[in-house]
Amino acid sequence: MLAEAMTALAAAGGTAVVQAAGTDVWTGFRQQVATWFGRGDVQRERTELDRLDQTAAVLEAAEGQQAELVRLRQEASWAAWFIALLESLTEDQREHAAAELRNLIAQHFPQGGVSAGQSGIAAGRDVNVRAEQSSVAAAVLHGDVNMSTPPRPDPSQG
Repeated sequence: MLAEAMTALAAAGGTAVVQAAGTDVWTGFRQQVATWFGRGDVQRERTELDRLDQTAAVLEAAEGQQAELVRLRQEASWAAWFIALLESLTEDQREHAAAELRNLIAQHFPQGGVSAGQSGIAAGRDVNVRAEQSSVAAAVLHGDVNMSTPPRPDPSQG
């Protein structure tokens, strides 16, 4: 059984894979993750590249309400895959692999990795903005909001 820190690291790895898929960092991150899993075995690295490509395709194809469920499943699947590899290693190998994984994640997803410019919004995950009962909801609003009843159109205009 892995220590809590290793389990959290594996979960972070799963999240990182899902967050990277379909972004500008995907190509480099994908290769580094495959190399990490391959541990010097070229065939295993190729297998992992295929698995990563399948993940990216599944995430890209997911639509609507299913997209969040697919994302969560992929994160869990990759976390389990990271755990399985870490558990298969000796303690020394595990510590070395964990350090490599931490560096890999930090390289592509530095702490506090979200930021926004002035008058912007930044989020590391989902943002839901909802309006109810004739109200206004906005994450960022530039300008005025008028909640009065609009004037009636002139009947002569149709």
